[in-house]
Amino acid sequence: MDPHRFRAQFPSLVDTTHLASCSQGAISTRVTAALAELAYVLRDQGAPWGPWMAEVERLRATVAAFLHADTAEIALVPSASHAAFQVATAVDFGSDGVIVSMGAEFPSVGQALHAQRPAPGQMRWVSQDSMRTVGVVEAYRAQIDDSTRLVSIPLALYTDGSLQPVNAIAEHARAVGARVLVDAYQAAGVYPVDVTEIDCDYLITGTLKYMLGLPGIAVLFARSGVQDQHPPRMTGWFGRVDPFDFDPTSLDVPVEARRFESGTPGVPAVYAARAGIEVLDQIDPTTRWKHVESLVTETTARLTETGETLSLPAPDARPGPQVAIVDAVPEALTEFLAERRIVTAPRGSIVRVSFHYYNTTDDVDRLCAAIEDYRRQA
Repeated sequence: MDPHRFRAQFPSLVDTTHLASCSQGAISTRVTAALAELAYVLRDQGAPWGPWMAEVERLRATVAAFLHADTAEIALVPSASHAAFQVATAVDFGSDGVIVSMGAEFPSVGQALHAQRPAPGQMRWVSQDSMRTVGVVEAYRAQIDDSTRLVSIPLALYTDGSLQPVNAIAEHARAVGARVLVDAYQAAGVYPVDVTEIDCDYLITGTLKYMLGLPGIAVLFARSGVQDQHPPRMTGWFGRVDPFDFDPTSLDVPVEARRFESGTPGVPAVYAARAGIEVLDQIDPTTRWKHVESLVTETTARLTETGETLSLPAPDARPGPQVAIVDAVPEALTEFLAERRIVTAPRGSIVRVSFHYYNTTDDVDRLCAAIEDYRRQA
């Protein structure tokens, strides 16, 4: 299926240039049909726990296949913050154990980790300045030592979308016996994510953004064989061996990754998530990525030629699924584009322009023309 046929499944793209998949993906007809199915089941059965639980397990299997994981390695949790908390609290830090993370880590993960090691020196941040000066791998290596217990690495930065050298960083973490957490939220759905090729103990992603679902469901991959040093501290009835045992006096912990689950999952998000992945599964992952990569390359070249300032990857990182435009007032540029039905996502000093398989060179034309118009008016 070429991008134009793929695009036809997203009704909003008839009159909207959607360049904000790094924030929320466009909604497909398959997702709206899944939500209609949920509404029908609610109307028909009233309290349809059987269909709901079946849908949760179908999503678990679908996510596992999408990430090349085993279903036993997948936990379905409410958010990336929940997943990061579960990982951090599973690690024994002792009195002086350290977490190493990136200053550009998205707060959903970075703040959840920081809250577990709040004292001075317990949390070490790899700065963007050091990454641009000596490279990402060397900047991480300088922060990792024998006191490091957990190293957190974003696969793609939320700021400029750049892809990070995860396995090279993980090599330094392994050398001191630290565990590795990877946040793939800003990549999964357009960049191929295969957990058999990523050196990590845990991986977080979610089903909105590039995975074309809705907020309310995130994914925690916990590699089989990695033992918790502490049992899950955030738990609930879905974190039990048999959730329908209803015994509050028992805290049995499954060996599967679902030990990190807690309360009832967001059922509407579950329906939407599986539908979104089914849409993605129509396209080979490498084909998806090559198309997105070509749009990023073209947009970067055209905007650079017209004098735009872009935030580019650090020396040993590489471009990801978005282009980051540096602007003095990014909200104003974003609003100008939105008035022309071009949807982007500002963060800090940057307007993020992100691409998916449903985007085309026509979208690039509209974006570049609108930005030139904005600069002329300014």
